[in-house]
Amino acid sequence: MNQDRLYNDFNTILARHFPGKVQKISINAGFTCPNRDGKAGYGGCTYCNNQTFNPAYCQTEKSVACQLEEGKLFFAHKYPQMKYLAYFQAYTNTYGELEVLKRKYEEALAVKDVVGLVIGTRPDCMPDALLDYLTELNRHTFVLVEYGIESTNDETLRRINRGHTFAVSAAAVRRTAARGIPVGGHIILGLPGEDREIIIAQAGTLSELPLTTLKLHQLQLIKGTRMAHEYEQCPDAFHLYTADEYIDLVIEYVEHLRPDLVLERFLSQSPPELLIAPDWGLKNYEFTNKVRKRMKEMNAYQGKYYKSY
Repeated sequence: MNQDRLYNDFNTILARHFPGKVQKISINAGFTCPNRDGKAGYGGCTYCNNQTFNPAYCQTEKSVACQLEEGKLFFAHKYPQMKYLAYFQAYTNTYGELEVLKRKYEEALAVKDVVGLVIGTRPDCMPDALLDYLTELNRHTFVLVEYGIESTNDETLRRINRGHTFAVSAAAVRRTAARGIPVGGHIILGLPGEDREIIIAQAGTLSELPLTTLKLHQLQLIKGTRMAHEYEQCPDAFHLYTADEYIDLVIEYVEHLRPDLVLERFLSQSPPELLIAPDWGLKNYEFTNKVRKRMKEMNAYQGKYYKSY
């Protein structure tokens, strides 16, 4: 990688596939989660409140096409030539009957200027029949499957009631990548019980997987979650990073990642009315600018300390 670029951002992968500007539009397609309905567990992950994911137009009583058309209004006036990726984000977007899933995906692709799909899901929810369908779909349109990995540490995964092990995540990533489908991973940095050493070691573990993209988020405590209650009962069990601490953590993490991984984002922004902590008052682009500035000052770049095993 050219060290002047510091790291591969999401525009790297978009530029490989599309000649102009492309924007993701989030969709709530009305799915649930096997960690809520009893198939994998009950109550969901301890940190999860899906209200933090949804823009105002993401309402399940609206069709997939309607949500996309309303989402397009946010961008079309500024970039009339913009194309869009339908981002199936809320809950588990591969959890349903195959024909139902196909109808929703194809409804999205039928919307004008939608040029591909990003499908957020759990690694324990990718049956072979669906993978067969996505493999065929990927032959003629852009498809990115994004798995919620969250941690490589099984003790952490149990603690947050994730309902699967890291081995399940690794297997899902490999199965999907083997079909030629781009694969994304989602990781939360700062989960309880994970210190800096564990977190940085995680970067090397993930780098050995055939991931195309990686999305990093700081741990946030959200109202109405079990984790928020745990924090209230035992705050000493949590280390909530300051913005500067988290910037340093992100940079060290990126330095230990495989150089060709595409890093989509470093920060999560939850609605202020739901967020308990940490509240840094930074928008995504402001945080990213701070990361880039600090990386230049430190002569840091993606893969600087990466070691392939």
